[in-house]
Amino acid sequence: MLKVNNIEVVYSDVILVLRGISLQVPDGQIVAFLGSNGAGKSTTLKAVSGILRYQDGEIEKGTIEYDGHMIHELDPFEIVRMGVTLVPEGRRIFREMTVEENIRVGAYSRQDAAAVQRDIKSVLDYFPKLQDRRRQIAGYLSGGEQQMLATARALMSKPRLMMLDEPSLGLAPLVIKDIFGIIQRINREENVSILLVEQNANVALAHSQYGYIMENGKIVMDGPSAKLRENQDVKEFYLGLTEEAKKKRFSEVKHYKRRKRWLS
Repeated sequence: MLKVNNIEVVYSDVILVLRGISLQVPDGQIVAFLGSNGAGKSTTLKAVSGILRYQDGEIEKGTIEYDGHMIHELDPFEIVRMGVTLVPEGRRIFREMTVEENIRVGAYSRQDAAAVQRDIKSVLDYFPKLQDRRRQIAGYLSGGEQQMLATARALMSKPRLMMLDEPSLGLAPLVIKDIFGIIQRINREENVSILLVEQNANVALAHSQYGYIMENGKIVMDGPSAKLRENQDVKEFYLGLTEEAKKKRFSEVKHYKRRKRWLS
């Protein structure tokens, strides 16, 4: 469904952020996209969604293909109409608007008013907490409820591919469990493919079929999620499951050591 082919991204004409990224999201699958802060994960999502150019970024090389069509030169609204939607990091809800108004904004590219009204009801079926708060001002929601709202808003564009940027960020473990349960339901029941950017590698790999790991603007490892969970480097640097990792914090691991091991 989605093919990112060897793209390079530069910010402000001088800062090379992506150094030849290639990845695929097959139809109907959940694909995890992992990496540390600053690796380039969010930039990749911005490139796919078309918003990169509005943040002083530019695709200098490579192509992005969705459902057989090249989309890397399209505007964001055109990409949304084709069936690609982004749930951004930090939720980015409209805090002064009600829950229902936020959800309705997600259908801005649609013209079928009656169908939009029906879809609001069906989308809220995934989020019972939002159903109870549909008239409430969105800024008063909890962090978990705001993440649900951002996801519900994205669903209103009737996507076939949904990209989620750090959906677990700042949330309690029980809330994360609820969020990822809903993500799996959307994938299964709506047949929505999902590209999942996450730092919580354990959760991401447990809820996906395939994964990519990114360091310094490059893909350094990829494979079936079950296989990645058994990889010793992934265990040490992302899952914290080795004896060595248990004795030290992640921040104490030297970056050059990680890069050398990924590329060996």
